Amino acid sequence: MVIGASILARMTMKLSQQSCSGVLTGHPQALPRRMPKSMPTQIRFVEPMYALAVRKLPEGPDWLYEIKFDGYRCLAGKDAGGVRLWSRRGNDFTSQFPAIAKSCEDLPIGTLVDGEIVAIDAEGRLSFNMLQHHRSQASAIRFYVFDVLTFAGRDMLQEKLLKRRDALTDAMRPIRKASSVVDISQTIAAPAADLILAVTELGFEGVIAKRLDSLYESGERSGAWVKYKINKGQEFVIGGFTPGNPFDAVIVGYYQDGKLLYAGKVRAGFVPHVRREIMEKMEPLKTEACPFANLPEKKRTQWALTKEEMKDCQWLNPKLVAQIEFTEWTPDGHLRHASFLGLRDDRRAEDVIRE
Repeated sequence: MVIGASILARMTMKLSQQSCSGVLTGHPQALPRRMPKSMPTQIRFVEPMYALAVRKLPEGPDWLYEIKFDGYRCLAGKDAGGVRLWSRRGNDFTSQFPAIAKSCEDLPIGTLVDGEIVAIDAEGRLSFNMLQHHRSQASAIRFYVFDVLTFAGRDMLQEKLLKRRDALTDAMRPIRKASSVVDISQTIAAPAADLILAVTELGFEGVIAKRLDSLYESGERSGAWVKYKINKGQEFVIGGFTPGNPFDAVIVGYYQDGKLLYAGKVRAGFVPHVRREIMEKMEPLKTEACPFANLPEKKRTQWALTKEEMKDCQWLNPKLVAQIEFTEWTPDGHLRHASFLGLRDDRRAEDVIRE
């Protein structure tokens, strides 16, 4: 199964059913190709550009849309020394995803691309849990590339998005002919309302919108790229747990103004072997001090942690980041019906904020 073609077909079908003119394309328009010949250059890690979370998807001719994948952000580079893959934090991914690294050998020398690694389950759905815990059981592991930072030795960071997409098409042409493991993340031309409906029905995480004139702002969350999430999942910092077998629930929060704030306890989503794996990572982080600035809470509710309840908590140095899915925020700022999906070793704890 070539999942890229499958996603393309499913999105096109949904959009056509909604009587809109939505189409998916590898790049928004053809531009004159004036790229230089390949030049020897050493490729180094560049911190990726980030999307700002929004509650309303921007509309208009100045925006380009892409599917928001639920996976690992990855940068892939090739120079004279070979191919290397990095996580969003600069950790080496090369040995973890050998098939992707092998496919990226067809990139031009002196090229660095940005994208997302996802896992596909037996039913053709994207699964972050499978990517985290059951990678060997995945029907497929895919790398969807959506930007190019360096192309054949040429720095593309100050080029506008349309020109980078055109260069990306050139850079990816040899790979797309030879491999189904790596592909271009398609852009989508459709009204925002129809797009959100289609993405929701197909079970994708959300939509990314990018300004057509945006430059690649390394390490920035400027608002030139925004993300609209269909579900309520996001990353949270684990700051403690309640005892059990080996634990009952993890205690999670997020940073605001440099302080870690409590958001809720998460019990669901843990199978026995995952509990053991998480416990092994939490053991060396145990501490006596509570890391949450807003605890204890005075009002006793289903989600609160009072002074009395805190006596049963084991606190941790806030280093671990977890992907949590939940139905909604309560009026007093707690997570409702939260479920653990997996750990995120590609995120710094201090970068985790409420989205």
